[in-house]
Amino acid sequence: MTGDFQPRALRDYAMIADGERGALIGPDGEHAWLCFPAWDSPPLFAGLLGGPGGYLVTPAAARRVWGGYYEDRGLIWHSRWVTGDGAILETREALARPARRDRAVLLRRCRAARGGGRLHALLDVRGPGGAPMRDLRRDAAGWTARAGDARIRWCGADDAGVRTAEDGAPVLALTIHLAEDERRDLVLEITTADADGAAGTLDPDALWDATERDWHAAVPSCEDTIAPRDARLAYGVLTGLTSTAGGMVAAGTTALPERAGKGRNFDYRYAWIRDQCFAGRAAAVHGGPPDLLRGAVAFVAARVLDDRDDLRPAYTVSGARMPGEHDLGLPGYPGAAAIAGNGASGQFQLDALGEALLLFATAAEHDRADPDAARAAAVAAGVAARHWTRPDAGIWETRDDLWTHSRLICAAGLRGAARHLAAGPAQAREWTGLADTMIAETSRTSLARDGRWRRAPGDDRVDAALLIPPLRGALPPGDPRTAATLDAVRRDLVQEGFVYRYAVNHEPLGTAEGAFTLCGFFLALAEHRQGDTGRARAAFERTRSGCATSGLFSEEYDVRQRQLRGNIPQAFVHALLLESATRLAGD
Repeated sequence: MTGDFQPRALRDYAMIADGERGALIGPDGEHAWLCFPAWDSPPLFAGLLGGPGGYLVTPAAARRVWGGYYEDRGLIWHSRWVTGDGAILETREALARPARRDRAVLLRRCRAARGGGRLHALLDVRGPGGAPMRDLRRDAAGWTARAGDARIRWCGADDAGVRTAEDGAPVLALTIHLAEDERRDLVLEITTADADGAAGTLDPDALWDATERDWHAAVPSCEDTIAPRDARLAYGVLTGLTSTAGGMVAAGTTALPERAGKGRNFDYRYAWIRDQCFAGRAAAVHGGPPDLLRGAVAFVAARVLDDRDDLRPAYTVSGARMPGEHDLGLPGYPGAAAIAGNGASGQFQLDALGEALLLFATAAEHDRADPDAARAAAVAAGVAARHWTRPDAGIWETRDDLWTHSRLICAAGLRGAARHLAAGPAQAREWTGLADTMIAETSRTSLARDGRWRRAPGDDRVDAALLIPPLRGALPPGDPRTAATLDAVRRDLVQEGFVYRYAVNHEPLGTAEGAFTLCGFFLALAEHRQGDTGRARAAFERTRSGCATSGLFSEEYDVRQRQLRGNIPQAFVHALLLESATRLAGD
């Protein structure tokens, strides 16, 4: 049974999501990863990390070629296979929306687009620790079962039978025979033990209709960008990763390695303040539906007001504290251990305050601020004033230091808040004066001999993160320090058009980690701000070429092997793609 859910190269995966959780789909139609009820819950399908559980719908034909695509609006995925005898079999897949936190509904519509054929379906839902399904019962609509505390209904599968997995667990197996243009709907409902009763019919047509309408309301056409299809997908990813509780997970997966055997595998199934601000700002710049911006402002403002000087870099999507790193008890993706939680839970990251201030200012500029945002801006400015001389972990969450980016982005946030959120001229002068002080002191300690910004007072390396503060208003256009830093990034951190964060351990680029996709879009924006349209478009196009077959982006791109690295989909990459595609359209 484990052979049905073997891990694939990351470029071969797609993800469907409803905001509360996401299912990773491989090229054989396998759902290789799904946590329930929340993003950071234990997995029901764990094949991605070598564990049990999965949901497979795949052609019976051994000779076949796979392809797939997202529909134009939202995370509705099509898998498509051409078989050796020329038949074309398709599945259309989604997690039903609007979502409920106590209920997930997986929709799979199977169809023979040309010719006839057979599909094999296999359902193996696991509880915590890999506990198998129990209490399996069949009725006229399909099957019911339990796995851990979860209740399961599988409709459209009344002719499925029980098989035994390699570990002795019962699984449900089904063969679907389709004539040309015939279709069959499978609906898998998973609910918590305390959810409303699972009575009533799971009508696939009604569920599909509601899901399509919800996605069309959430995702704009993005025809006003330079890459409408990718911008729409980015909007869908950001929406699909955002819970009804307000938090947006940084990525849909955990423990996928940035480098095999290097220990660089992390759990990003939590809501980072910084990433949420990137997403809210991108949505505001584009000017689409207000939900992403409004949700980001509400979530970040609540965290700032609740925790003040103890603001954490990341939380669960519901605002609870993020757990520290611990073992998941699974074999892991090849080359990495399976972990959950994140060590950043105990860090201080000064730049999160600057990003929060920028988000609140952006919301006010677009008439989306509320009283909580104004109060949170005053609190964040006070926290920054008290702590900006304190070493922090920085945007890249490494050792504590006086990181240049952290101080400059705080200055940018203070300037934005002074323009749009200050209670009066006195407060505006106070915030602007603090920004001036931060920049003056950082310039005194963190300028390299060639006039560019360096990472920290004792670290002379070039850092692509230093492209960001000028974009956000920390420095005036034409500042020579900005131009010198941009020149250094072009010279030292770009390889075949892809951009790296910095030289890790002073090793050659590509040795310790891949190109950092986020930084490629920052370079595009930096070139655009300097007025170089050609370079800006080239950086944008080169960066967006480093995506999965599905169009999704992970955190890093391995230039030599042309592989994705790290967790997928990575929210902040899609946020900066959306912002870049919007801003560059103005040329």
